[in-house]
Amino acid sequence: MRTSRRVDRRRKPNPLHGVTYIDYKDVGLLRRFISDRGKIRSRRVTGVTVQQQKQLARAIKNAREMALLPYGSRPATRDGKP
Repeated sequence: MRTSRRVDRRRKPNPLHGVTYIDYKDVGLLRRFISDRGKIRSRRVTGVTVQQQKQLARAIKNAREMALLPYGSRPATRDGKP
């Protein structure tokens, strides 16, 4: 007989708890949800809700168009210097 193991998975605390509006001009907040390569992090990684992820994606895309955030990271050169 197999013994069943119980995996205790706890939910990540929501980093946007208490935030009512995600503004595209709040670059400090938006940078927390972008990887070092410039990609938008997934819900699994960040722990936000579906609605918040949609608002974040829209705000990040708006900030990129307004040149407040870069579209991607700067590529490294051959000698390793940026």
